[in-house]
Amino acid sequence: MAYALGLIGGRWKPAILCRLSNKTMRYGELNRDIEGISERMLVAQLRELENDGIVERQVYPEVPPRVEYRLTALGETLRPVLASMSDWGNMHREQVAAHVQND
Repeated sequence: MAYALGLIGGRWKPAILCRLSNKTMRYGELNRDIEGISERMLVAQLRELENDGIVERQVYPEVPPRVEYRLTALGETLRPVLASMSDWGNMHREQVAAHVQND
C-alpha cells in the first residue's frame, strides 16, 4: 500500500488521475478543471506520473503546440482503485464533515 500511495497519493495526483480516467485532456483543460492547483504543481505532478509510466504525454507538431495527456495501459489499471476511492469519499463525506465540525 505504501508503494502505491507513493505513486498516486498526495493532494493533486488523484484529482489528475480521476480526470484522465474519463478522457484524454489537454494541459489547459486540466489546469482549468482542477481548482486550486498551480501551474508549477500541475507540471510537476504530470511529470512524476509520466516518469512512473502512469500517464502518457503526446505532443503534436502544430503551431501553437498541442499537448495531450492520457492514462497509459498501466494507468488504466488504476480505474477500479480510483472509482473505489471516489465511492468511499461520496459515501462518507457527510459523516467525516460532521466529525470535523465537532472537533
